[in-house]
Amino acid sequence: METLPELLTAALAQPRERALAERLGAPNWSYTSSSRLAERMAAIGYAIRNAGLEPGDRVALLSENRVDWLAADFGTLAAGCVVVPVFATLALDQLEYIFKDCGAKLAFVETAADADRLRGSCPSAPRCIYFDGTGPDSLAEFEAGGAAAAHADPGGVASFTKDVSANDLAVLIYTSGTTGNPKGVMLSHTNLVSNIHAGAAVLPKSVSEGNEVILSVLPFAHIFEHTDALGFIHAHAQLHITQAQYLAADLKSARPVLMALVPRILERVLGGIHAKAKADGGVRARLVPWALEVGRAYAEVTVAGKRPGGALALQYAIAKKLVLSKIKPAVGLDRLAYFVSGSAPLHRDIALTFLGMGVKISEGYGLTETSPIVTANPPDAIRYGSVGKPIEGVSIKTAPDGEILVKGPNVMQGYYHLPGEHPFDEDGWFKTGDIGEIDSDGYLFITDRKKELIKTSTGKYIAPGRVESALKRSIYIEQCFVIGDGRSFPLALVSPNWALLRRDFGIPSTVSDAAISQRTDVRDFLTKEVTEKTADLASFEQIRRVAVLPRDLTIEDGELSPTLKIKRRIVEKKFADVIEAAYKGSPLGSR
Repeated sequence: METLPELLTAALAQPRERALAERLGAPNWSYTSSSRLAERMAAIGYAIRNAGLEPGDRVALLSENRVDWLAADFGTLAAGCVVVPVFATLALDQLEYIFKDCGAKLAFVETAADADRLRGSCPSAPRCIYFDGTGPDSLAEFEAGGAAAAHADPGGVASFTKDVSANDLAVLIYTSGTTGNPKGVMLSHTNLVSNIHAGAAVLPKSVSEGNEVILSVLPFAHIFEHTDALGFIHAHAQLHITQAQYLAADLKSARPVLMALVPRILERVLGGIHAKAKADGGVRARLVPWALEVGRAYAEVTVAGKRPGGALALQYAIAKKLVLSKIKPAVGLDRLAYFVSGSAPLHRDIALTFLGMGVKISEGYGLTETSPIVTANPPDAIRYGSVGKPIEGVSIKTAPDGEILVKGPNVMQGYYHLPGEHPFDEDGWFKTGDIGEIDSDGYLFITDRKKELIKTSTGKYIAPGRVESALKRSIYIEQCFVIGDGRSFPLALVSPNWALLRRDFGIPSTVSDAAISQRTDVRDFLTKEVTEKTADLASFEQIRRVAVLPRDLTIEDGELSPTLKIKRRIVEKKFADVIEAAYKGSPLGSR
C-alpha cells in the first residue's frame, strides 16, 4: 500500500489549472494549480524539516478551512511528520491537553493573534506558524525558506520520505472521550489510503474521471472532510473550499457536482427555503410548503416501489412545475449528482423532501476510528433510511447485543497513550458502540447508540459529563442532564436546589416544586446560571436551551441507578414533552 505523500505526489503530477479554489468572501475565486500545490507541499515539507522536526514528529493544524490548511497538511505529510488536525473552536483547556498529550513540535494557526493566545494560555503550545500576515513566524516567510531548500535539493521530498512506511502513523486526530478528555485516534497511511481508494469506487463516474467541481464546507479538522479532501485531490477534482458563512453564495457560484454535508446543513437549507417563502408572503408563503410536502409524499411512495395514485401524481406535477423544478437552479444545485451525508443520523423525512425536489442524498456511516467510511449508499441504489453497504475491503457484522462490529484496513491502530482502552473483541473486530441491523441485501440500518457520547446533527461530539460538571459548579443546580444527540445543539435538563430557590425568591414551602419550575423568573435565573457556567466551554458544547424539571430524579422512579447515575434513555423518554417544548422555545443565542 502506498503512503499519503506518494498518493498526493502522483495525483498532483497530472497538470490541472484548477486543483483548488477559494474566495472566502472575495468577489472572485482564486485558483491553485496542481503544480503550484505540489510546489507548496514540498516547500512546507522542507521548511518543517529545516525547523528541526524529524519523521514521526507531531504537527498541529488549527484553522478554519482554506487552501493554506491543505498546503500545510500536505507539507506535514511530505516531511514524514504526523498531522494533528484540531478544531479551532476547542476550549483552551482541551487544546492544552492535546498539545501536551501529542507532544506537538509545531502548529499552524490562522493569525498572529491566535499564536499569541495559544502561547499565553497553553504551556504546552509549540512554535506557531500563522497563515495571515508577515514576520519570522508567518507562513509566507516559513514557506519561502523551505522553497529555497527544495529548489536546491535534486532529490525532492522523496529524499526524506523514503523511510516512511505504509504502516507508520500519518494522522493523530482527537475525539471527545467519555470522561471529557479527548482521545487520540491513531490512523496510519494504510488506514487512510485504503479508505480513499475504496471511497473513490462509489463516486459518480464523472467525478472519478476528474475535473468535476466539488464544494467543501465541513471542517478539515473532522476526519470526514479530511479524508474527503485527500480523496478528491486523488480523483483530480476541482475542490472549491468555502466556510459556513459563505456557503449560500458559494453554492450558487460553484454549482458543484458533489458535496459532503452533515444533516444540520441540510436542515438549514430546507429552513432557508421555508423562511424565504414566508418572507415573500402572499401565495408563495403557502405554495412552497405545500409543494415541498407533496414532493416528500411523492418520494415516499416511489422509493417504496409503488406507483403514486392519480391525485398525488397530479399534485406532484403541479408542484414540480410551479415550485420544485425551480429550487435547484435557484440555490446552485442544477449540476448536483447527489449530496453525501454522514457524521450524524439524517432524518428520513429530510432526505425524502430533497428527493421530491430532485436532489438525491447518499447517506453513509463511519467513525473517526475507521478513517472514517464504513458504509455508503450506492448513488444508483440508495435505500433511504439506511446508511448503505460496506465499502470495498470493509466487513461488518452485529454482535449478539446488536452492536455493529467492523473489520478492515481502515480501522485505526488504537488510541494514543490509552492502552487500556481496547475497543476490539477477541477476534479483532472493532466495536463501534452503535446498534444496528443489516438487511438481506447488506444495507446497514442504525437503530440506537450504545455509547453515551452526544453527537449533534452538525457532527460534533460532546462528552455530556464534561458539560454537566461545568453546570454543577452552580449552587442552584442540584441535578443536570445534557442531551442533544441528533440535534443541532445541546440542551440541559436541570433539577434545581429547591430549598435555595425558595429562600432567595421568597417562595412559601406550600408551593410545589412543579409550580416553581413553571415560574418565568426562576427559569430566567437558572438560564443565566447555565449560560455563565458554560461560557468557557467550546461553542458547540455551550448550552443553548434549558428545561427545568418539575421534580428531582430518583432511584425509586427508575431514573437513577443505585450509584445515582442518571439513566439517560429513561429520563429522555419520561420527559420527552418537556424536552420538545424546550427545543421549540427561544434559543439562548449563539455564543
